[in-house]
Amino acid sequence: MQEPDRRGLMLVLSSPSGAGKSTIARNLLDKERDMSLSVSLTTRAKRGSEIDGTHYHFVSESEFLRYQANDGLLEWAEVHGNYYGTPRDPAEQAMRQGKDMLFDIDWQGALQLFEKARADVVSIFILPPSMAELKSRLERRAEDAPEVIAKRLENSRLEMEHWKEYDYVVVNEDLDKAFQEVRSILIAERLRRERRPGLVNFVDGLLKIPKN
Repeated sequence: MQEPDRRGLMLVLSSPSGAGKSTIARNLLDKERDMSLSVSLTTRAKRGSEIDGTHYHFVSESEFLRYQANDGLLEWAEVHGNYYGTPRDPAEQAMRQGKDMLFDIDWQGALQLFEKARADVVSIFILPPSMAELKSRLERRAEDAPEVIAKRLENSRLEMEHWKEYDYVVVNEDLDKAFQEVRSILIAERLRRERRPGLVNFVDGLLKIPKN
């Protein structure tokens, strides 16, 4: 018999800056063929190195507001005068096809996803092993001035206050171990009975097989 069909899920990864969320997300996308990254809409201008449809879908403000008015966004925010949002249709189409969508978003976006599609969302918060290690990781990047790092650490404390709102929490002390834990969560959630509507016909078929 065919393997039971399943409905895809929306996997949300959130963390303070420097905790390893983006690296774990990249590794998941490399390993999981049935997973794609949610590409957000934005009204900000495209930067030279960015590709429309890969990094963002670049749209006008009026187009973004039409999405919003027609309930076409799963979550959205205004940041520094620009709008950002997750289009609903690609995520729902992926889930109907048994594909998973990865969301690299903050706790505010996650809460909006919970409101719109809680049954389809699996949320994981990535924590650093300590604030000292988090600071060290930010400093090793050599990308930001000391005052920017201090601001990131301040924001990290605010973000980590929301850890209890997530389904799972992974402490990223060792990147390989943290990645395996995240992947294990994904595998287990794919097997949840309610995400596998094809099980009904599958089990019915099993029960119709004559006894020896």
